[in-house]
Amino acid sequence: MMEAAGLPLWAALLTSFFLLLGATITLIGCIGLVRFKTFYERIHAPTMGTSWGMGAIVLASITFFTVLGSRPALHEVLIGIFVIVTTPVTLMLLSRAALYRDRTNDSRKVPGTGDQP
Repeated sequence: MMEAAGLPLWAALLTSFFLLLGATITLIGCIGLVRFKTFYERIHAPTMGTSWGMGAIVLASITFFTVLGSRPALHEVLIGIFVIVTTPVTLMLLSRAALYRDRTNDSRKVPGTGDQP
């Protein structure tokens, strides 16, 4: 980690900014997960926190390793693609499974569809 001491100031500031931004967005998603009451309200906050927070952290990693290595470090983009693809799909499947379970059990927790009276 001693190589990080040779990082230019502009790159260190940019990396720090992206890391703080990603951590803040992820924290907001976590707060939304805790704050909302029902499963259906909670399903959206972690997805946005994970996707956008991860995006900022990946940008910080790309900046850091590109400047240190004096070459483009784009392999982190694969991590971002996998997270952006899998997180929303997983949470959509979880919400559909919960919706099916609640409709099967005639639960009052089922959100309205808007077209039913």
